[in-house]
Amino acid sequence: MKSSIAFGLALLTGVLLSPELMAQEAQVATEAQRTVFDQVKEGGIMMIFLAICSLVMVALIIFNFIQLTRGKFIPDDLRSQLHEYMTGCKVRSAIEVASTSPSFLGRMLATALPKVDATDPETLGREHVEDAIADFTARENRSHMTMIGYLGVIAQVAPMLGLMGTVSGMIGAFDKLRGLENPDASVLAGNISEALITTFSGLVIAVPAIIFYFYLRNRLNRLVAESHEAAADMIDASLNTLNADQQLAKVPEGLAT
Repeated sequence: MKSSIAFGLALLTGVLLSPELMAQEAQVATEAQRTVFDQVKEGGIMMIFLAICSLVMVALIIFNFIQLTRGKFIPDDLRSQLHEYMTGCKVRSAIEVASTSPSFLGRMLATALPKVDATDPETLGREHVEDAIADFTARENRSHMTMIGYLGVIAQVAPMLGLMGTVSGMIGAFDKLRGLENPDASVLAGNISEALITTFSGLVIAVPAIIFYFYLRNRLNRLVAESHEAAADMIDASLNTLNADQQLAKVPEGLAT
């Protein structure tokens, strides 16, 4: 009997309190939805510029990841084929193969290998080849670093835009505060939200922009360095083939294999 009464009281209490509970749940759901879109709108006009910065940042990151791949810089099949030709001192064949490749290594060697001096078996004109490689790299890196450098620009501009939104929000808050005899915090909430949201948004954009800037810059430097290393190995392979007899003659008797 007592249990039945307790159950009935609990049920009655639930029925009486259910409208209030439902209202609280609706308020929580409304606040959750507000944090997704409405709070962004509270950031004011600066959020438009910050949104543009975020879209440009994502586009630049995707573009640079597509461009800075091993396939576009040092294809393994091209590297092995060119190394085979240079080991056999077939410089002309290596130039023809390199000139048909759109990769960084192919275009670099198509520019540099014509500087090989066959009349100088000691160095094959290595100094002129390396100068041509350096000139080509400087030209190519300029275009790559321009696209990577825009990420650095966004990393600096986004916090400044956020700061402008912060200043704008605080100016609006103080203007309202000045016109009130009895200041109310709720009246200033909109301007304070604008200040905080724009600051936060600027930092959210700037942090990944600066991280990807340094990552992509280092990735570019690594790929270029590997291309230079591959070119140096090919020149060394040709020199070793040309001077194999001379090198063997320098080995003391009894140590040659």
